[in-house]
Amino acid sequence: MRIAIIGTRGIPNRYGGFEQISEYLSVGLAARGHEVSVYCSHRHPYKQREWKGIELIHCYDPEHLLHTAGQFIYDLNCIRHARRARFDVLLFMGYTSSSVWHFLFPRRSVIISNMDGLEWMRSKYSAPVQRFLKWAEGLAVRHSDEHIADSEVIKELLDGEYGINCRYIPYGAELPGPPDGRALETYGLQPGNYFMLMARMEPENHIETILDGFVKSDIARKMIVVGNTANGYGSMLRRKFARQENIFFPGPVFDQSVVHSLRAEAALYFHGHSVGGTNPSLLEAMASGALIAAHDNPFNRSILGPDGFYFSDAQEVADLMDSIARHEHGQRIRNNRIKIARQFNWERIVSAYNDLICAAVKQHAACPQIPLPE
Repeated sequence: MRIAIIGTRGIPNRYGGFEQISEYLSVGLAARGHEVSVYCSHRHPYKQREWKGIELIHCYDPEHLLHTAGQFIYDLNCIRHARRARFDVLLFMGYTSSSVWHFLFPRRSVIISNMDGLEWMRSKYSAPVQRFLKWAEGLAVRHSDEHIADSEVIKELLDGEYGINCRYIPYGAELPGPPDGRALETYGLQPGNYFMLMARMEPENHIETILDGFVKSDIARKMIVVGNTANGYGSMLRRKFARQENIFFPGPVFDQSVVHSLRAEAALYFHGHSVGGTNPSLLEAMASGALIAAHDNPFNRSILGPDGFYFSDAQEVADLMDSIARHEHGQRIRNNRIKIARQFNWERIVSAYNDLICAAVKQHAACPQIPLPE
């Protein structure tokens, strides 16, 4: 079966969650006998036409020139190519800049959409943009043969609003080896003597709330804030907390072994995400053996359950920092790693995608002749 993954900046992953899952899915589906292609931005630093047996199709992406409008043109270029390529299945990762081109979707391809994380709820968007994203969500629902939700909460919301039966398939994570203490030395940190958060600098990730709580706390530890602060929100945070000597902004860290070590040795790892379903960075923190304090919302509680701590405001952050001792909560850490091994491992997730794809093709009347793997 010929499958194309569309809607990301491409692989190998240099950006985020959709690119990460596209890496694992493409390789895993190919190992199950499918011919897999992944659409990539022409600006992706990896220029080869093949990666680990996966065909890479580079399409023109003017985002660097046109900003958000460029994303729509990039998706249009990918869809136009897919119309000629005659794939059996198009797997869309997200819908924000692709569902508007639904009238160009190849009619003989099964369309499967990962519905992302309720993008229209993100506070960084203006009211008109939120209305557009809500409309785009509806287009994706109507013009897809199958729908995937990466969170049970999102599945429930989409099923209730649109009368569909979304398939719940979460993201995955790998269990890494022991942390490397040398990674901490680069940042002048000692195991258990610092707090950590890692996120995109956006209001809905509650970074300011977490840092306000750190300032309120009485404990003498450091706080490391990993992420690109080049945007307006990130610049505001750097200015506001510039006089706090124990708050460090090292910028983004791309070496995953370093990120793993930083998470694993933190006294508490703060996860402030409040929109977006199952967030890959939360699963990775669980896999790293971090003791996690998460923003109190249904998305995070559905993953962590009783094995996390929760906060809603700066005072609750300060209280957690002042009262939680990592060595007293080893069972929470072990439970979260067990969840990764049993529920959120990539082999299980790739198999779920494979089963859904094969079932959808069998049911799709427009292409009954598509051969399925043995």
